[in-house]
Amino acid sequence: MSGPVRVVIVDDHPVVRAGLRAVLGAGEDIEVVADLARGEDLLAELARGAAFDVVLMDLQLGPGALGGVEVTRRVRAAGGPPVVVVTTYDSDADVVAALDAGAGGYLLKDAPTEDLVAAVRAAAAGRTALGPAVQERLVDRLRSPATALTAREVEVLERLALGDSNEAIAAALFLSRATVKTHLVHIYDKLGVTSRTAAVARARSRGILRA
Repeated sequence: MSGPVRVVIVDDHPVVRAGLRAVLGAGEDIEVVADLARGEDLLAELARGAAFDVVLMDLQLGPGALGGVEVTRRVRAAGGPPVVVVTTYDSDADVVAALDAGAGGYLLKDAPTEDLVAAVRAAAAGRTALGPAVQERLVDRLRSPATALTAREVEVLERLALGDSNEAIAAALFLSRATVKTHLVHIYDKLGVTSRTAAVARARSRGILRA
């Protein structure tokens, strides 16, 4: 790649955007060309033909706005630039959803500045960039595949945490009620519980869902 890596920051907090801009602007090989508060603004910029090499994406982008996972999915589906998620959330549900949406990196906001810079460079070069905490979670899943929940099971758990009935889960995830019941059996077995309430509590204690 010739010239600096062109980065766009998407975060609904102005202070965070300013901090990321300051960190990344300190190097000569990275240029922050835009910082935006909403994912919709990013999608509009890309639709107009704006050129970015890397997107830094928060997961929560304010009430009523598209979430970072959905924005990431749309960016990648449209052949857009690699996305590195930069967030405060490190639950399995968040990590799995972001990577499943096509994110090429995942860092926590308390990551050292050198890790952030390295992640941007890695993403621009087509490599995956995962923070240490995220790597540890993924390694744990690989070490215990029999007890690791699938992405779909995590989605079902998220609906359980919202208090959804089986019928509501089926409608939200476009599944049959029989399939939802099967997922619940697997979830209970993997978590070692026998009820919906216990499943949610165990998932939160293990960091599978946000506490």
